[in-house]
Amino acid sequence: MSRRLLALLTSLLILLGSAASASAADLKLSAIQLLPCNEEDPGNQPDVGRPMGASCFVLSGEVDNPGRRPVVDTDVYARILDASGEPALQNRTRVGSIGDVAPGTHPFALRIAVPAGTPGPFDVRNAKARGFSAPVRSRAEDGDDLLPLEQEIH
Repeated sequence: MSRRLLALLTSLLILLGSAASASAADLKLSAIQLLPCNEEDPGNQPDVGRPMGASCFVLSGEVDNPGRRPVVDTDVYARILDASGEPALQNRTRVGSIGDVAPGTHPFALRIAVPAGTPGPFDVRNAKARGFSAPVRSRAEDGDDLLPLEQEIH
């Protein structure tokens, strides 16, 4: 019995120690805007020949990291509602990743594909960002933390 208890306590300490190495951090988003992509934007999808498609939008604003250390692997979450108050992105609140956020306030932007024909205007609610104090997924090389299309909208 005491060996089991010791093994259980050891396992618990290991789990708590590894969880503490990459603790989650919530970041505040402000000045949120959701605007259609420019006509020349490579994220636009032409509707020619397709009955169903997606409309390109850019979600932008400012992210505030009040801490003294960078927050890494940061994801953005929001509820995007259409004109009738229904979710534009069904069963999904994670709208994208903005990579690493240094201490301070910084602009961010990411593309969102909204199903074609979804009635606007859109209402963005409960926007927030969440990242970690240490990497939680394999790291990209310097300058590669954003996809090429995401690099072009900054």
